[in-house]
Amino acid sequence: DSEEGAEPSWERREAMVRKLQRKFPDQDKEELRSVLQEHEWNVDDALEVLRMFSDPGEMTLKRKIRASYERASSSEDEDTEGASSEFEGEDDELDFVAEDAGTSTLKGQILSFFQEASLDELSLIAGCSLKKAQKIVELRPFAVWQDLVTCMTKSLCIKNGLSAELLLGCRVVLRERAVVQGLMSKCQTISGKMVKGVTQVIDKDMGSMTQPSVLNRKLQLKPYQLIGLKWLLLLHQHKLNGILADEMGLGKTIQAIAFLGRLHQDGIDGPHLITVPSSTLDNWVRELKLWCPSLKVLVYYGSVEDRRYLRHDILSNQVDFNVIVSTYNLAIGNDSDRSLFRKLRLKYAVFDEGHMLKNMNSLRYRHLMAINAEHRLLLTGTPLQNNLLELMSLLNFIMPSMFSSSTAQIAKMFSMKSHEEQSRFERDRIAQAKLIMKPFILRRVKSEVLKQLPAKEERLEFCTMSEKQQLLYQNMVGKLKKSAIGEKKVLCNVMMQLRKMANHPLLHRQYYTTERLEAMSHLMLKEPTHLDADPVLIQEDMAVMSDFELHRLCQQYSSLHKYQLEKDLLLDSGKFHLLQTLLATLKTKGDRVVLFSQFTMMLDIVEILLKHLGHRYVRLDGSTPIADRIVLIDDYNMDPEIFVFLLSTRAGGLGINLTSANVVIMHDIDCNPYNDKQAEDRCHRLGQTRTVQVIKLIHKDTIEGGMLQLGQKKLKLEQDMTASEEGDEGTMSEDMAVLLKASLGL
Repeated sequence: DSEEGAEPSWERREAMVRKLQRKFPDQDKEELRSVLQEHEWNVDDALEVLRMFSDPGEMTLKRKIRASYERASSSEDEDTEGASSEFEGEDDELDFVAEDAGTSTLKGQILSFFQEASLDELSLIAGCSLKKAQKIVELRPFAVWQDLVTCMTKSLCIKNGLSAELLLGCRVVLRERAVVQGLMSKCQTISGKMVKGVTQVIDKDMGSMTQPSVLNRKLQLKPYQLIGLKWLLLLHQHKLNGILADEMGLGKTIQAIAFLGRLHQDGIDGPHLITVPSSTLDNWVRELKLWCPSLKVLVYYGSVEDRRYLRHDILSNQVDFNVIVSTYNLAIGNDSDRSLFRKLRLKYAVFDEGHMLKNMNSLRYRHLMAINAEHRLLLTGTPLQNNLLELMSLLNFIMPSMFSSSTAQIAKMFSMKSHEEQSRFERDRIAQAKLIMKPFILRRVKSEVLKQLPAKEERLEFCTMSEKQQLLYQNMVGKLKKSAIGEKKVLCNVMMQLRKMANHPLLHRQYYTTERLEAMSHLMLKEPTHLDADPVLIQEDMAVMSDFELHRLCQQYSSLHKYQLEKDLLLDSGKFHLLQTLLATLKTKGDRVVLFSQFTMMLDIVEILLKHLGHRYVRLDGSTPIADRIVLIDDYNMDPEIFVFLLSTRAGGLGINLTSANVVIMHDIDCNPYNDKQAEDRCHRLGQTRTVQVIKLIHKDTIEGGMLQLGQKKLKLEQDMTASEEGDEGTMSEDMAVLLKASLGL
């Protein structure tokens, strides 16, 4: 292709380097490139010299060849036609035509990618760090192919880590994208065929659709629930999976049970698996027996030994059942539990509140997808958001056979941490994913289908911190400023410390000074359990405890009784001052309260307040045994004298029905506003007869004020993808990091 004496094209040079690397895999690629360059890209000469000097020695290969080259008096100029013919196959690789409109060759696509790609997209290229991506952006524009090649190979860029290798890496990224786009196009074809049928089910008259005869005749499905049942049957008829995403409180549990009941009525007896959060296990079993008594239900739960016997009975057909109900912890638990669900030939696997199915990069996702079921149904009350990894994970859930061979490529492409706004490729794929998923996701909101449901009113109560709390908070801000320039995991810890101080000072150690701990550690030696203990080690253990934990320690050991905190300190919180008045007013009106907190230790302190005020209460958190949870809920719903139900937001936010309460108090808000919405809907759901008040307690001039604004913004912008129009753990989003630094005055 080149004129005689002209340097070969960049593609051909790289093909030559790859050829030599296959023959000399132990040699450095840059050294091979240097050898070719010094022999004017004559492959035969380069091969001969490499064979001569490839044995180990004191000098590097590069230095040996250079020395030999310098000793030679001259060398004839030869063209590279022979070498070119060797590499025609390689060059063909660089000229495949991709599907993207607007660029007909791979060169054009690579040029467009480097010209337009975001930092995140550039970082997908193997070996391209964020720093290198930033350098590439600085070097723009790249008007023609040669501009790009020159920028990648000039010495200044090489010093910055750029090289021609990045162009080859870009080819891999483009190929992976082409695979994903091809798969999504196939999915879109399937989806398009379903749209008409689904539209008829949802928008038109129910016609002959009646409640399955196997259901309890004393109970009646709502019209919209019958529509949900018909939609599920339509998907089943087409052997497709689905996501029932009705707003919380619309009876997704009942619709799923009605669907399994209808299958049972039609002779499809299972077995089915229903995987649920631990907090809703008893409720599911109860609803199954209530709505469809003819379904034989087996609860897979209990100790390791209990489950071993259960597995034996199940696999040896010694127990008769249609439905197994178990928890996520067991479905993805130890090898024996997972093995059971891989061996069983399940008809349906139903996942209630399956948030773990929204991230295909997680080990839990892979374990759940390994469950051996012909069909899958996901129930979720939170809207699906504009997150490409979540959407692709759910697409894989709906159409596993389509994506099974490409999940690694998809996961890699869409798992990058965002440093900026979404790229055009992401936005296009999000729009395409939404379009594909539309027939397979059914979401109704209460305002559309429950005209008779009482209103839900939200109000913010801005609290003023007590003098001591305000001073402690300001001191903490000063101390934490230095930490806020660290990694995001460090920032998460800084943010947590501020949140805890905004809630109650006793969540930190302030009052128990080092001197006091030293005295307490020596007094502990009087206790029978600590006679031979080392006071230094006792003090070390105490030093990492909060004031409230130390207060409880003083209550536990008689030798420390005198160090218990005064009640005034226990109740010294701006939110507690407001709560005393608020609870008294609500009780006078005959209201009943569900109070949520993120922190179980905060609930411990709230208990002291409620006892001080003389209010009856019950409490449920993550440590409450499964068997006790349904009893607590029943006690509260049946005894109007119990004024307050205390709940931890995560444990009590899923599947719990507390319609006998009409006031929700959020003692502290969640970083994810959808978690708070789930908690609110424990009261605002089917069966509620009174207007529900949602009261959020906020310390305005603290981290909580910023969290509130950010949450409101998310709720406004991240709309439900199916309407008519939820870090990873231990990490922090960019907007949350900005919020934290603003709160610290940075």
